[in-house]
Amino acid sequence: MPQSLLPFVLFALVASISPGPTNLLILAHGARRGLRASVAPILAACLAAAAMVWGVGLGLAEVLLRHPLAQQLMSWLGVLWLSWLGWQLLRAAGEPLQAAERQGFGPLSAASLQIINPKVWLMAVAVIGVFAAPGQPVWHLALIFLLIALPCMTAWALLGVGSARWLQSPQRLRRFNQVLAWLLIASAWSALLR
Repeated sequence: MPQSLLPFVLFALVASISPGPTNLLILAHGARRGLRASVAPILAACLAAAAMVWGVGLGLAEVLLRHPLAQQLMSWLGVLWLSWLGWQLLRAAGEPLQAAERQGFGPLSAASLQIINPKVWLMAVAVIGVFAAPGQPVWHLALIFLLIALPCMTAWALLGVGSARWLQSPQRLRRFNQVLAWLLIASAWSALLR
């Protein structure tokens, strides 16, 4: 790996491992459904984020910048959807893990969340604005981002899987889901209100 990629790798690591709406939902999904059931949403979310980096590198950011109303609409839709997901998590806060098996965070939801998440768009714009170099294919950055995001998001699912036994207590499960729900709602609104 060329030395010039090290700053990008560090940026991608921090962007991928830091708490955000998708990571919080993957954590909850891992706790409720296990690692195997979390693989498809993880892949979908990471592929969507990498595709956004690639799309921004190909000029999609310029289109959004020319249409601020579309950008604002996407942000509001993202915040409203994340708030709804947080509300669903709050409503299911006390359900036993076995009863919650039917409630999943599927691949389509994971990819859609990335596409409407303002944090992911800001990350993609930062990747291209700061790390894209003349003559370097944009897909290289998208691929490297994907390869870093996959284990980071998997770590969140594993954290959820590891907490599943601890969450067998109804009081702990309720508190866990309540904290995750409020963190999800707060992260959504903080991204919009910046």
